[in-house]
Amino acid sequence: HCGQSARHWKRSQNCTASNFGPIPAGSVWRNEIMLTRRAAILGGFSVPLAPIRLGQRTLPWQTRLAFAARSQIGITRMYDPAYAHLSYPMGDVERSRGVCTDVIVRAYRDAFAMDLQQLVHEDMTNAFSKYPTIWGLTRPDRNIDHRRVPNLEKYIERHGLALSTPPDDTGWKAGDLYTMRYKESLPHIGIVSDKTTRTGRPLVIHNMGWGTSEDDIIGQFQHERRFRLAPRPAA
Repeated sequence: HCGQSARHWKRSQNCTASNFGPIPAGSVWRNEIMLTRRAAILGGFSVPLAPIRLGQRTLPWQTRLAFAARSQIGITRMYDPAYAHLSYPMGDVERSRGVCTDVIVRAYRDAFAMDLQQLVHEDMTNAFSKYPTIWGLTRPDRNIDHRRVPNLEKYIERHGLALSTPPDDTGWKAGDLYTMRYKESLPHIGIVSDKTTRTGRPLVIHNMGWGTSEDDIIGQFQHERRFRLAPRPAA
């Protein structure tokens, strides 16, 4: 579900299940657009805020979440929004592919064993009328509901925090969930990183068409929103 800046992007990606075909990480348009920018960001212009290891439970949960998301880079190399029948709970498509919401779902599972597939499904079962109706469904669908950005936004509004968007791009915090609408209508979500640009603007870990990546996108899109979903105490 979903980097060079938006000014140079020529291809839109919807972050919900759609008819778009898979986009391999090595595709020509991705290589032409992204490699120079990615090399600049990841090769020296981003500043890590803390060395981390997955499983170091003494680290702040926000750092653990960012690391779990970052660990998907190089693993998820394809954007594939095809509808899939998933096992339940803890169902997933192959990790080599996915959409922007899969970055979030996998990160919460890896960092905290917290299953958003199950949590969203149970909440929609209990309060279906509270959720968006833009897909014309009459009942929850545990295969896809947690993979749709508007549903995740609604779940977090109900069980987490919908925060005000910082007036300054540097005001975002690691572990925040970043959502926006590309070209005003296409939903996208990512996890705010614990790495920043040299000017202090955090990067975002997301999948917007070329697999999981870590990019400088905050402040470049419309309808940007900020959420926070802390893990359950047992995590």
